[in-house]
Amino acid sequence: MFFTLLVVTFVLSLLVSAILVRVFSQPVERILKRIIADAIHDAWLKYLKFAICVVGVSSGVRIHEIERYITPARYDKEARIVELTTERWVLEVYRTIIETLQGIAWLLLVFFVFALIAYVVVRVFEMRGGKESKG
Repeated sequence: MFFTLLVVTFVLSLLVSAILVRVFSQPVERILKRIIADAIHDAWLKYLKFAICVVGVSSGVRIHEIERYITPARYDKEARIVELTTERWVLEVYRTIIETLQGIAWLLLVFFVFALIAYVVVRVFEMRGGKESKG
């Protein structure tokens, strides 16, 4: 059961990550094209897609949480291995989805904050360049 849970959480977090890559791909591409006028924005887009998948899987598959189904707690000598019941399956699937979304949300928040700062810097330089060419 443990291996099945590990595979299911991995596949589920990868699926959620892939869906979010698809949803945010076009907006992120537009932002990168605006900020980075050079053709290197394609490389940054690929890297960000990769980062979304990595963060999604690493957030969704919580090894330390799943480990309790095969080993008892180390600090308690009378602890037993937690039984993997149907209720726990549902809880683990729900946690996987939520944690994957949460990890990707933080990644995208950081990206969009830095993108906003970069956008403002680009706009300031564009405005200064326009004033200098007029004068």
